[in-house]
Amino acid sequence: MKGKPRTAIVTGAGKRVGAVIASALIADGWTVVAHVHHERDEVPVGAVSAVADLGDLECGRAIFSAADGLPPVRLLINNAARFVRDDFGALSAAELDAHMAVNLRAPILLTEAFARRHDGDDGLIINLLDSKLAAPNPDFLSYTLSKQALAGFTELSARALSSLGIRVNGIAPALMLRSAGQTDENYERVHSRNPLQRGVEPDDVMSAIRYLVSVPTVTGEVLVIDGGQRFSPPARDVQFLED
Repeated sequence: MKGKPRTAIVTGAGKRVGAVIASALIADGWTVVAHVHHERDEVPVGAVSAVADLGDLECGRAIFSAADGLPPVRLLINNAARFVRDDFGALSAAELDAHMAVNLRAPILLTEAFARRHDGDDGLIINLLDSKLAAPNPDFLSYTLSKQALAGFTELSARALSSLGIRVNGIAPALMLRSAGQTDENYERVHSRNPLQRGVEPDDVMSAIRYLVSVPTVTGEVLVIDGGQRFSPPARDVQFLED
């Protein structure tokens, strides 16, 4: 992928980890299409904005149309995710549908759009997963199920698209930033609660992205970035742990 003009598409690029990824790719020389949900949402400096509702069946067309006239799309990062709590005994059918639409169906639609436009050069799709899949717990049930399904799709699409020169991989980080509903105090206590005693940072995800970009023979893999947390998995989501 090096040395040629190329475009990367990053979903959920207006804030949090997505904004870090988009900005870093721009610094690396990529043309970046930064997906956001609303017209008013800002994107990193230098990025091309693509506005789309990931719950919409036309989201793939809307996002990829923003890349018209730009260098070939060589990288798709499915970063955006819905993260709303429901649990066993309090499952919301509406939340299950909403999580599956954003966290699974949208990446599938974007993957299909990527494959339709691909010209045979090295292409890479990266799905942002969650390290809790390596040691699951039942909290945030709909979210967890949607990420498990996306992990399955990561392998299936890697198998299906390899003949086209498209690689598909996943990155599964642990807690990086304070979650919705989590107190600052709880975040500080649990961020580095792992065997290495090192909290995972957005830059760690960017390092993993750079690795996957640089090695054109890796496909169908999931890089777990959790400081070894899966070696002693918590029984609950980390924000519910007490000292």
